[in-house]
Amino acid sequence: MAVHDEIRRLQKKWSSKQGWPKRLNWLEIDNMRGWEKQRISFDFPIVAVIGENGSGKSTVLQAAACAYVGEARTFYPTEFFPDTAWDELRGVTIKYGYSQGNDNFDGSLRKPSTRWLGQTERPKRVVKYEDLNRIQPVGARVGYARIAKSMHHEQSAKPFDADKVKRLSFVMGQEYESARMALSSIDDVREVPVVSEKQFQYSGYHQGSGLITVSELLSIELPKYGLVLIDEIESSLHPRAQRRLIRDLAEQCRLQECQIILTTHSPYVLDELPLEARLCILRTSNGSKTVKQIVGGISPEFAMTKMDDDAYPECDVYVEDDAARIFAEEILSRYGEHVMPRCAVVPYGASNVGLALGTMVASKRFTRPTCVFVDGDTDPGPGCYPLPGGDAPEQVVFKGLRAKNWANLWALVNRDTSLVHDACTNAMTLDHHEWVKFAANNMRYGAESLWRAMCAEWARECYSSTEAQAVIRPIIDVLP
Repeated sequence: MAVHDEIRRLQKKWSSKQGWPKRLNWLEIDNMRGWEKQRISFDFPIVAVIGENGSGKSTVLQAAACAYVGEARTFYPTEFFPDTAWDELRGVTIKYGYSQGNDNFDGSLRKPSTRWLGQTERPKRVVKYEDLNRIQPVGARVGYARIAKSMHHEQSAKPFDADKVKRLSFVMGQEYESARMALSSIDDVREVPVVSEKQFQYSGYHQGSGLITVSELLSIELPKYGLVLIDEIESSLHPRAQRRLIRDLAEQCRLQECQIILTTHSPYVLDELPLEARLCILRTSNGSKTVKQIVGGISPEFAMTKMDDDAYPECDVYVEDDAARIFAEEILSRYGEHVMPRCAVVPYGASNVGLALGTMVASKRFTRPTCVFVDGDTDPGPGCYPLPGGDAPEQVVFKGLRAKNWANLWALVNRDTSLVHDACTNAMTLDHHEWVKFAANNMRYGAESLWRAMCAEWARECYSSTEAQAVIRPIIDVLP
């Protein structure tokens, strides 16, 4: 999906290295909830952490909240990591690196025995932490039923200004005339969201949980230079609302120069963010032990394969992007008919992710048969195999077919031979990432359909069954 304007503006400001005078750069958690000194780096103003339930996403947010002394509200490790009859924490360390202006520092919280140490040395910063309590229906929250059952009236309210009403309308895809957080005459603490649309007014007692969640989230002033932590940001929101919420937060993040770390299970949230803003926590095996692995720059498709328990083919074949996926699929379709139905070809994102996955394959950390390919223009590391041609798939296919005078591509796409020749030849004057789109536009043909046809024709005309063993054999070797 194309990068939204708000994400692009945020990227531009961040890359200029202007702003964000306060930043949490990284965390390391040791000897707690399965963490063993893995480093979590925050390389973008908004970072989404994805992973299965129990992988440690909430622990990351809680550790981040404890890295600072709050200017209004301070979070303490005992709030998130208490000793109980079933859990006794000893020898725990939370290390963190942070920036103040151009200077970098590090600090730590430590619990060698019964007490947490290092709390007084923490830097100061406004921290907002939104946990899953926000998704509970208003009427089911502690103390709210008493309000509904008692005679009451609105005692006071904090109205949303015009900008916040506009933001609420944008995220929810519904035009609201006004919104406010109201207090009743019998409770001066528990706020109730109230919205008005088309002369109808209704409170949180009669709102859907998605509207309640967004109303309460937007009622919070994102702090200038502050740290905002949001657990499971997509909860109760449909996909379009999830996308719009991320775009809204990107705008506020840019304006307030604050830092946002969120957790999610949603591919739609990931899809809105650049590769450097995506972190995945994998639980992998190391002998008889389960360990955590942090992988950045993942694709939404890769994330979903690690969280979905639906039946999948026997082998996960990872490639860099959709162009590589179709390239590999057409090679397997022509020369590996017995292998193709047993594989799921999944894009993983940035090339560094492929190299990290290859290392995990080489260390036998995947419980499922897994094969990792990198584009031919990337030097393969341990556990990785190169796709054919020694270059990016677009370069390999276009150049190969051009040498064959575009072969029978015209017949596959049902276009005049001269149109196919001119469109593809002219496309090659551009950056190779634009070749397929340019040629498809000139042929008035779907870009993905054209690319699949080109890959199929390249496999038939420019590749042999013997050469194809370089792709097929690594997959056969890991299949049961």
